[in-house]
Amino acid sequence: MSFLDLARERYSERRFAPKPVETEKLEAILEAGRLAPTARNSQPQRILVIQSPKGLKEMDRCTPCRFGAPLVLVLGYDITCQAYNPDVVEFGIVDTTIVATHMMLEAQQLGVHSCWVGMIDPSELRRRFNIPGTQRIISVMPMGYPADGSCASALHETSLPIEKLVAYERYQSTKRSGTAS
Repeated sequence: MSFLDLARERYSERRFAPKPVETEKLEAILEAGRLAPTARNSQPQRILVIQSPKGLKEMDRCTPCRFGAPLVLVLGYDITCQAYNPDVVEFGIVDTTIVATHMMLEAQQLGVHSCWVGMIDPSELRRRFNIPGTQRIISVMPMGYPADGSCASALHETSLPIEKLVAYERYQSTKRSGTAS
């Protein structure tokens, strides 16, 4: 499958079957995240894997959006490890997002669906899962196999035209009028 076909096929899953994700698939997904590029190769991402029944029950107290997934990744970064340029952005956020995207796409290629979830209570996550104060939580990612009858939302096929999203450079002439060339 081409990359563009993979990107088109992937959607945010919101109805998971109770079937667990196989260990070898989870390891491949995590490896895709490990291989993702980060600013100055600082690798600040920190990923917590939640898959025990007790952990999943605790996760339900931190987000209403687990959607029955048998596996949830808590995505964050260590603020002491990130590359930093305060004039641009806190790169830990960017790096963790790149890592998450790599993992989502690897999961999709393996037949494992996912959903990026920002509707979380970071304080509850930190407390319930003993997450250190040096880690900033960005999101959670429920993962698993789609439930029977599951499909993409109606908005999945809705995209702005490329002309609204992309502009090409245009340079003004530096030639001054009335001067010799």
